Amino acid sequence: MGRWDFYDRYFPPSRPRTAKGGIRAQSKRGGFGESWWAKRWITVLESFNIGARLQRGRRYARDGQVLSIEIEKGRITARVQGSRPKPYEIAIKVKALSATVWKKVADSVAGQAVFASKLLGGEMPHEMEEVLRAAGVSLFPERYNDLTTDCSCPDWSNPCKHIAAVYYLLGEEFDRDPFLIFRMRGMDREEFMTLIGERGPARRPDALSPPPEPLPAAPGRFWKVGALPDDIAGEAPDLRGAPLAGAAVARRLGRFPFWRGSGTLQDFLEGAYNAAATKAAEMIEGK
Repeated sequence: MGRWDFYDRYFPPSRPRTAKGGIRAQSKRGGFGESWWAKRWITVLESFNIGARLQRGRRYARDGQVLSIEIEKGRITARVQGSRPKPYEIAIKVKALSATVWKKVADSVAGQAVFASKLLGGEMPHEMEEVLRAAGVSLFPERYNDLTTDCSCPDWSNPCKHIAAVYYLLGEEFDRDPFLIFRMRGMDREEFMTLIGERGPARRPDALSPPPEPLPAAPGRFWKVGALPDDIAGEAPDLRGAPLAGAAVARRLGRFPFWRGSGTLQDFLEGAYNAAATKAAEMIEGK
């Protein structure tokens, strides 16, 4: 019997107090995270073999027991509502990568425009792991000692179920924004893109953008607006029977960071958008 199993057998879990307005995991069952980099982070947690605390941590994450999470360079702080009136304070420290290492990474990324394009599009390239390994480091913590965790709860195990809950929610947040993994390792998004830009304008990600529209030959014409045609708005379309757009813009923006509702923001907005579209169609038709 392992030490975690021994503890779980002789010290039954306590019942947490109901938390109000806590962060709720988007995953309702099964695993956490959809992307390969989010799943890799969860694998780090589950490799610690901390017994039933993983299951309790998943339940805490899904029940909204985590009240807040702040991701800073090399440090993550959180508050989790447990069985006591005062929420527990959590700190997770991750070894930040040196400036020399980040410069090497920026050199490699600047030489491959597709890397920067994927990052800006919310995707962590698989090759990024190899880039960091070539610099002598790893993208994710690989050993238990790579993470220093602390919780104000009385549970002597580390990580406890409260820390585990934060781990799972971090996995979902990394899924939404891979640059948060960089911040965890000591590099903000803006700083990293600046490093890439310093490697040469021809290789910067914005070099892939189309050239700006040329200005008019006569500068005075720029501020003048000609006569507008009578049919500028066109004819009102016949919307009867037309499919409703399901909050397309909101879906392109992605999930809201650390969402606290029982349902997703996109589902809520889709209902509001559809109701507004239906009302607009009725107004156009004179109903």
